[in-house]
Amino acid sequence: VEVVESGGDSVQAGGSLRLSCTASTISMSGFDVAWFRQPPGKELEGVAAFLSDEGAVYADSVKGRFTISKDTSKNTLDLQMDNLNPGDTGVYYCATVKKSGNWFTAVNYVYWGQGTQVVVSS
Repeated sequence: VEVVESGGDSVQAGGSLRLSCTASTISMSGFDVAWFRQPPGKELEGVAAFLSDEGAVYADSVKGRFTISKDTSKNTLDLQMDNLNPGDTGVYYCATVKKSGNWFTAVNYVYWGQGTQVVVSS
């Protein structure tokens, strides 16, 4: 399974970006999927997930600013990020096929992309 993210860029605080993730050979609609990020010098953290039993869930730090969605016709997982701030800077990863456990723990996911860089300047 190949997972590919796109959409990362450099923006100023208050701006918006839309990230997209595609996965070959598996259907996004059939699994729990998520976005993670790794800020510079920090550990990987869960940003948002789309769960089969709960729908969209978010980290407290992005609630009200980020929106996760699936486009089943394109088989993509998207992350709309609005009102960005410098704390959102990092490499963003798409994680697919959650085996079990909570959505915000990275080891619970099987397939990962290579990441896309987001830089937010003040």
